[in-house]
Amino acid sequence: MPVSEPSAPALGIVLLAAGSGSRFLGAEHKLLTRVEGKSIFEWALQHAIDSYIGPIAVVYGAVDLPRPPSAQNVTYLHNSDWQSGMASSVHCGLHWATSIGLQSVVIGLGDQPCIPPSAWNAVAKSPSPLAVATYQGVRANPVKIHAEFFSHIPTTGDIGARSLLRSHPELVAEVPCSGSGIDVDRAQDIDRVATCIHES
Repeated sequence: MPVSEPSAPALGIVLLAAGSGSRFLGAEHKLLTRVEGKSIFEWALQHAIDSYIGPIAVVYGAVDLPRPPSAQNVTYLHNSDWQSGMASSVHCGLHWATSIGLQSVVIGLGDQPCIPPSAWNAVAKSPSPLAVATYQGVRANPVKIHAEFFSHIPTTGDIGARSLLRSHPELVAEVPCSGSGIDVDRAQDIDRVATCIHES
């Protein structure tokens, strides 16, 4: 009797971490800045890993990123076109998702370390083809996108999936989440992030 092939996972995570972080005027790249014992990127990645949603791809570009032991099953994708904007990194992740047969991806950012595993899970479990996390009523990441919409995302520019959510409002589910969608944009954001991580 032939052995059946394992079915492809339905869901996966794409963590975008390719930008230069030019507005962050710290001593090193913002993703490598350490807070409460880990780098900003390591916090974001660990929370994605701890959600146990499915396979994870990290899209990097401007700087090489640490690969902690817990990330041994994470795929790292180098986006050589990262300077063109976020859209190229999104499509780098979507190409990976398509290649392994994912039905949906949940996309987040490597500079948002206060998004807990519960938020990743809540968005992933939404039955809607498009879903976005909200924190105290404000939209942030992560965002879930069904494969049928992969080709609708712009291929150039720095807008990511926002235009897709705006063009299909009737299909978008807002998912209330705990945690915070704060991103590290400037050096002064580090103190806010440290407080958030410490309290959690």
